[in-house]
Amino acid sequence: MTWKGFWEGIASLFEDILFIPYNALANLELESWWLANIVSWIFLIIGAVAFIYWLKKLKEFDENTESTYTFEENP
Repeated sequence: MTWKGFWEGIASLFEDILFIPYNALANLELESWWLANIVSWIFLIIGAVAFIYWLKKLKEFDENTESTYTFEENP
């Protein structure tokens, strides 16, 4: 096996196998824009929920008055 064959094998793996879902979405987009972009909408919703969760946790941390220092303040 040569290096050229190795790289052609990787190219074949991506083009023929791993890109099947993307090719299906590209073909679906020609029929229905809404169905093809539902994946994007799902990712946007997941990102928005994660962002709201993160902001709530930051607010909880900011409102916490408990001291958690581990070093001596007066050495």
